[in-house]
Formats: sequence, C-alpha cells, structure tokens
Amino acid sequence: MTEVESQLALIKRGADELLVEAEFVKKLQSGKPLRVKAGFDPTAPDLHLGHTVLINKLRHFQEIGHHVMFLIGDFTGMIGDPTGKNTTRPPLSREQVLQNAQTYREQVFKILDPDKTEVCFNSTWFDCLGAAGMIKLAAHHTVARMLERDDFSKRYSGNQPIAIHEFLYPLCQGYDSVAMRADIELGGGDQKFNLLVGRELQKHYGQSPQCILTMPLLEGLDGTSKMSKSLGNYVGIAEPPREIFGKLMSISDELMWRYFDLLSFRSTQEIAGFKCEVDEGRNPRDVKVLLAQELVARFHAKRDADDALADFQARFQRGALPDAMPEFSITSAPVAQVLKQAGLVSSTSEALRLIEGGGVRLNGEKVSDKAMALEAGATVVLQVGKRKFARVSLI
Repeated sequence: MTEVESQLALIKRGADELLVEAEFVKKLQSGKPLRVKAGFDPTAPDLHLGHTVLINKLRHFQEIGHHVMFLIGDFTGMIGDPTGKNTTRPPLSREQVLQNAQTYREQVFKILDPDKTEVCFNSTWFDCLGAAGMIKLAAHHTVARMLERDDFSKRYSGNQPIAIHEFLYPLCQGYDSVAMRADIELGGGDQKFNLLVGRELQKHYGQSPQCILTMPLLEGLDGTSKMSKSLGNYVGIAEPPREIFGKLMSISDELMWRYFDLLSFRSTQEIAGFKCEVDEGRNPRDVKVLLAQELVARFHAKRDADDALADFQARFQRGALPDAMPEFSITSAPVAQVLKQAGLVSSTSEALRLIEGGGVRLNGEKVSDKAMALEAGATVVLQVGKRKFARVSLI
C-alpha cells in the first residue's frame, strides 16, 4: 500500500462520503500538508461524544502530518444553524457564545495536539466584512438554491416561516472556507448542503474548491436518536469518570461496535479481532469495558479509568453501594414524592412508572408498592436504575 493509499484509508475510516475523491487524491499526491477545517458553533457549554466524531477525524489528519484548523463559530453561533430544524432557532448573545467557546478550547485538546492545532474564530473576518461585504457575499447565491435544502424546502412548502438571517448561515459557513483557504472541510452528514456552499464560494473567489468529508451522526445511549443533551441520551466528555464509564456500559452490545468504529483509536484490525472473539463466545461486556476505559482515560486519566472500572464492578457486579452519594433530609411522604424531592426523578408520575417497572430500590430491595409511605426517623438508601443513588433521612 502506497503512502497516499494508507492516508486515504485512515481518512475514510468510519466516514459517510468523500467528495470529490479523485480531487482529494490529487491533493494528497501533491505532498503538501492540507489545510483541514472543521467548524463548531459554541451553542452549548459542553461537548459530548457525538461532537468528538469530527474531532477524532481531525486527529487522524494530524497524525499523518496535515494542518488542522479548529474553527469556533463565535459569529455564526449568534445566527443559529437552522440545519434540521423545523422552526427558527433562537440566536445566542455574544456573551453566551464567548463563554461556551472557552470551554470548547479546554475540552478539544483532550483529543487534538495543541501544538499542531490552529484555533480560529470566524468573528475575525466577519467583524471586518461589514454590511457591504455581506451584501456582496449574498449576491453569490440564489433563493432557489437555498430552497433546495431539505429543511428549508419542507418549511417553505408547509407555510412555516423562514427568517432571512437563516439564509445567511450557509453563506457564512461557506465564506469561512474562503477566509481559511480550506483544502478539505469536515462535517456531519446533515451539513452536506452547507459544505457544498463553501465549495461553490471558493470557486467565486478564485480558490481551488475544497473537498468534503462527511461523518455519520452518532446515535445516543438509546441507540436510535442522534446523541443530544436535550434528549438526555448523551455522554458529556466533561462528566465525571464514573458517570462516563457507567453510561457507556449501559449501551447495547450492537451499539458498542458503532461506538468502537467512530470513537475508538484502536486499529480496525484490533476491533475486528474483538468481534471475532465475541462471535466465538467472549462476553461482550468484557469488550465494552475496554471501550469505556479507553474513553475515560482520554478525557480524564488512566487512573480514573481504573477507578471507574473498580467502582462499576463493585456496584453492578457485586451489588455494593457507591462510597459517596448525595444526602437529603426530607419530610416523610409516599416513596414517589420522596424520589422527586431527592432529585432522582423529574416527577412523581415518572417515579410511579419506574416503581411499576421494577426500577426503584429501597436499601437494595425492589420497591413494588407505589403507595408505600416512608416513616419519619428512618434513614434509607434509594436507588433509581443503575446509577442514581441518594441517602435520605426522613423527618
């Protein structure tokens, strides 16, 4: 395998689509380090594993000697990316965006090499572009082309409002590629339209058009919906080690392989070896432990990964309770109300559903009586699911 073939194989690992592959091969054959761009709007303070699919791919580019540009969309974040939305997304204030951007910088270097990463902010060029420049930029695209985008088309045909500023978002993302002179841009599969706008704008500005690498959207812990904080099916990379470990151990055996492909830095050959071992009878839980340890060590430290494993084994394999848990003093009441007051559930109706499904334990024993009252003077340990515990003193 030639060096170009080897690079191409690593870059395409886990990817959805590479456009245009023949052009990209020519760029690799030039021998020059490529300018690799990926943009992130700091619309929330923390990154989760879904975000790291792109960041992991940036690391692959770093490993083979290319120039990685991590773009923080502090300007576009105030517009709000409408991709996949059926309503206008509310813009963020500059203060919110800047606060979130700082946490992004801290978190991304848990994966990328800071000495080989150029961090860019798109306000650098947009603050200078001005109204006249924005109008000139808008002249390079048509409303008809914008309405070819699936979410815009659906909203337009459904008589749902589309604000003018939403049309600016793909243009601004595309202009980022012009300002950064990108050779290739990475994005989720849902970003393909925006990435192609950047390619077209570079042609208008006399640049060689960027190639495009789209990555799949990572499913959340439920194995169906896209990982999202709003859906509660996420693993935050800044979460405590034991929380990350426990969440990863909760995923299905089938989803585990998807996570290995998109999140692990192990070789494809090693992962294929794990699959063969499971097919031959190895417990998939043992392999899942390796994935959980790898990711905890990446975002924290190896010692934290070892401690998280020991804690997991104690709690879930030998039935022990965690050493530390939140403590509350709560007025005696039916168990469903106590669960809500202790913050273990969001509502008493959720508590009742969990009790009915066998998901609540009192001092290690399943609670089956939904009307059971907890008497004053007792101190009990309540458990919801596998990871939520609280020590409650009833008054």
